Amino acid sequence: MPLALFLRRILVYLGFNRASHGQGSGQKNEMRPNIQLLQSFVAVAETKSFTLAAKKLDVSQSTISSQIQRLEESLGRHLFARNTHFVVPTPDGDALLGFARDVLEATARLDQFLSGSELRGRVRLGACEDFALFGLAAVLADFARRHNSVDVELTIGLSQVLYSRFDAGELDVIFTKRRPGDGRGVVAWREQLVWIGRPGFEVDDMAPLPLVMLPPPSLTRMQTLGALEKAGRSWRIACTSASLIGLRAAAMAGLGVAAHSTRLISPGLVALPFSGALPEIGEIEYVAIGPSGHQIASALIAAIVSDTERLQALPKSEELLSFNNLG
Repeated sequence: MPLALFLRRILVYLGFNRASHGQGSGQKNEMRPNIQLLQSFVAVAETKSFTLAAKKLDVSQSTISSQIQRLEESLGRHLFARNTHFVVPTPDGDALLGFARDVLEATARLDQFLSGSELRGRVRLGACEDFALFGLAAVLADFARRHNSVDVELTIGLSQVLYSRFDAGELDVIFTKRRPGDGRGVVAWREQLVWIGRPGFEVDDMAPLPLVMLPPPSLTRMQTLGALEKAGRSWRIACTSASLIGLRAAAMAGLGVAAHSTRLISPGLVALPFSGALPEIGEIEYVAIGPSGHQIASALIAAIVSDTERLQALPKSEELLSFNNLG
């Protein structure tokens, strides 16, 4: 198919789908937005999965497949390369993606304008470092595209510090680990903390456990030390670092073990099995907390908790290697 014809079809289907009611009917051609196909296409392109796209849009996987097929047939091009492990856009899919996002964003802004509900203003978001460089970036980029009249100010910090700043009115929304005894917020997900260390790291049952930890008032630190005290396990602080980069470097050097999320185990580190020398640490909850009656904060929280698949997605190995090599 000539490129000009392909682009012409993109413009038709990205903007409007012309539906004729037949000649001689006395009715003009109707221009109907074909938004659902574009939403499904963008969701698959961003999640790289028909299953995750269906969850994101709250529809069945068969509906997503059918809509993608209709769009591909309409344009006369294959938009995705598929196998049993992944779904990635073809060159034609990549070309379409930017146009599709523009149309969806413009449609959302038009709906907001016509309904008088367009969000304007500023929102101050605080988030812990666990996912700040990976999934959160994509979620915030989507939020900014949908609400381009909202300025997002992002602060990265320890969970306890974020709670303090939120309670002091310095942050509007925090996305962080749940503080013990604090029932506020919407739970995004729960996950198990594990011990990580360099491959082959040997734990001496008779010696204090060497720990690589964040400084106080880290919630992970508090939970880890509490679990060790409960198990009657002696310990010592081998390294303290205020950043995940420092913790990983110390663990890779064999200075000690760290309590860590299973999602972000760097190359060169492994999860160590629980044992008498390495007792279970317990679960952590990630929550989004904001004030009631704050429209922008509520919209941001909804964007975060509705996109947990991307927030929890494991970064690619080259991203983790790049992350470890920062500085």
